[in-house]
Amino acid sequence: MKILIQRGLALLDSPVFNGLALLVVRLALAAQFWRSARTKVEEGSFLTINPITYDLFRDEYHMPAPEITGTIATYAEHALPILVMLGLATRFGAAGLFVMTAVIQLFVYPEAFWNPHVMWFGLAIILIARGGGLFALDRLFDRRLAPAMPPRTSGFAH
Repeated sequence: MKILIQRGLALLDSPVFNGLALLVVRLALAAQFWRSARTKVEEGSFLTINPITYDLFRDEYHMPAPEITGTIATYAEHALPILVMLGLATRFGAAGLFVMTAVIQLFVYPEAFWNPHVMWFGLAIILIARGGGLFALDRLFDRRLAPAMPPRTSGFAH
């Protein structure tokens, strides 16, 4: 029984399991912001901002310069979740979503900390601390994980 528990714990600490866990964290965080982003654009378009978005930023969110803040938020809510979903510049994307959550928490819906903002903060912090994991495109660019290259030779015998 003790061996089964040790093997089970070892499996939970494996790179594959950790990679799967971070993939789920990435998708869970990105999905929240992606769904919100899609409500800010005209139906059937990819990035044509719906004029109602500016009204929302002015009248409900009380944001300054709603045309600017609405545009920045809409583009960020599209770009950052894509980065996070792909695991490309994961820490940067998660940090951006963390900042967006902080703005939403402080200025838009301050009463919503425990539900859902604390979850978004937690997911973003995990990704900032741990990165995208085994199943992230970041791994393609991480030199620490790449095999060491053998020294170059001129091809001439010495």
